[in-house]
Amino acid sequence: MLRDPSLIPLSHQHHNGLALCVLIRRSLSADSSQENRARLARRVIDRYELELVNHFEIEEQVLFPACGPMPLIADLLAEHRSLELLVTQLRATPAPELLEQFCALLSGHIRREESELFERIQRELPRDALDRAGVEIGRRAVRICL
Repeated sequence: MLRDPSLIPLSHQHHNGLALCVLIRRSLSADSSQENRARLARRVIDRYELELVNHFEIEEQVLFPACGPMPLIADLLAEHRSLELLVTQLRATPAPELLEQFCALLSGHIRREESELFERIQRELPRDALDRAGVEIGRRAVRICL
């Protein structure tokens, strides 16, 4: 299914998150030196501060409330908190295991939001509610060119 225009800013951020994971994994497999791990951890932290904080806030303050109660949302919120914890750990220890955990969790989380949450929202959310959320999403979303 095509993505509804109201969700496209979040889908663009999802694309950036998946690209980050690919870059991190490729770089780690090519060079696992302490210097590269530190550089990659810094890249994760920078992207988290620049885009993921914004993304999580939009979902938690705009999108999730518009959806009403869904068990899936509780799972997604727990994953947001887990990603935040991994970033905190990466600030202290740029270990390859933490980088891989971050990439695995973020990529799985994004795929779940795209394939489950966004598809359900597009099917079930009333058009006016989706449009209202889309205006706010568009207003708040940080747009980054990779």
